Amino acid sequence: MTAETSQTLDRGLKVLKLLADTDHGLTVTELSTKLGVNRTVVYRLLATLEQHSLIRRDLGGRARVGLGVLRLGRQVHPLVREAALPALRALAEDIGATAHLTLVDGTEALAVAVVEPTWTDYHVAYRAGFRHPLDRGAAGRAILAARLRTSTEPGFTLTHGELEAGASGAAAPLLGVTGIEGSVGVVMLSDSIPERVGPRVVDAAREVAEALS
Repeated sequence: MTAETSQTLDRGLKVLKLLADTDHGLTVTELSTKLGVNRTVVYRLLATLEQHSLIRRDLGGRARVGLGVLRLGRQVHPLVREAALPALRALAEDIGATAHLTLVDGTEALAVAVVEPTWTDYHVAYRAGFRHPLDRGAAGRAILAARLRTSTEPGFTLTHGELEAGASGAAAPLLGVTGIEGSVGVVMLSDSIPERVGPRVVDAAREVAEALS
């Protein structure tokens, strides 16, 4: 540190970097140890960063990078969408259902990219910007399941009628993308999801993760 720098800002940036390097978040105690400061300092840093949506804390108290980091650059969301669109487009055309990339925003799931199939007679209307609770719908449930998963093997989540009557969803989490929690999925007007959809969604999620890494 030099006389021209801010110790508090330096610590805050270090917090963001530490959180960006973990997929599971860090506790106050863990951050305190890594930074070499007491817990009170960490609480203050987190409170300030949370006020600006740069970090978020889950129900267990673990801090994670917040979507406010993405909002710092206006072009970040378009870049995320651009990176995901090829895989989403292929998924929508292959399955014949609306495909989407969903990211965590606080306690909600936020659709940031949506692609509808071009060849179907009808499909579910799903728009970028759509929000819903993480514990409802395949997109959010896939993210929550990934938080609990101990295996590195990807899996998928199926739901029916949780967000729209008569609609079913399938989603798989994004894995291995530092600082981003999200999922890739499809939603269709059907009472059940065809068997091949789940594995196909997992493949698409892997493709998007590779594009974002």
